[in-house]
Amino acid sequence: MKIALMDSGIGLLPAAAAVRRLRPDADLVLSWDPDGMPWGPRTPEDITQRAIAVAEAAAAHEPDVLIVACNTASVHSLPQMRARFEPDLPIIGTVPAIKPAAAASGHVAIWATPATTGSAYQRGLIDQFAAGVTVTEVACPGLADAVHHADEAAVEAAIASAAARTPKDVTAVVLGCTNYELVGERIRAAVQRPDAQPLVLHGSAGAVAAQALRRIGAEPTPDALADTTLTVLLSGREATLPDTALTYAEGRFLRAVSPVR
Repeated sequence: MKIALMDSGIGLLPAAAAVRRLRPDADLVLSWDPDGMPWGPRTPEDITQRAIAVAEAAAAHEPDVLIVACNTASVHSLPQMRARFEPDLPIIGTVPAIKPAAAASGHVAIWATPATTGSAYQRGLIDQFAAGVTVTEVACPGLADAVHHADEAAVEAAIASAAARTPKDVTAVVLGCTNYELVGERIRAAVQRPDAQPLVLHGSAGAVAAQALRRIGAEPTPDALADTTLTVLLSGREATLPDTALTYAEGRFLRAVSPVR
């Protein structure tokens, strides 16, 4: 079994780690676009062009399924990507976890890139799954890029800015960009109020990994023998996991269990 993941940057690491835990015996292909980062400020047409190019690089390795581990690409490019690759290569998009967050009621904040915040796609999810629930969309300019480059000062500044614009009474935060899952606990600490109930974070990595397996008729087998490969593609070029990826636990985990070959 071979599972590919694509993103603009290292936001694919949480989903890749989730896949690895569910199927230690699956070969992984990680394809992202350091030459084009960040995608958030780009036009939808440009995002789609970059996303298809990154997906083409992954598809050349003949995976069984491709996870679009990028909210921005999923928002703007899924129809075009499915038209290009399916049915030969199933495409799994990443949807902000608005449905489970809204199901718990309370006040929900959605942290996302400027390209995703206010988009018709995200507004449609809110209308569909969060009717009657108070939802605040919080744009987080610069956060995805700062996480990608492991720029500690920029990460702290971007989180502080978004936290200051997050209502004090929120009970849950939807991480509407896969990069944000890499700094989820820092986001929680910035938003959590000392006198409030514990804040709930809603990411998408686990659900996306499980959906990819379902799509190809595979069951989770976490105890399977791990003797697998990890292929890293940076804007189409074969490489190893960059040092920035290894600053995060997910990157170190992937390197430890699946050396790049």
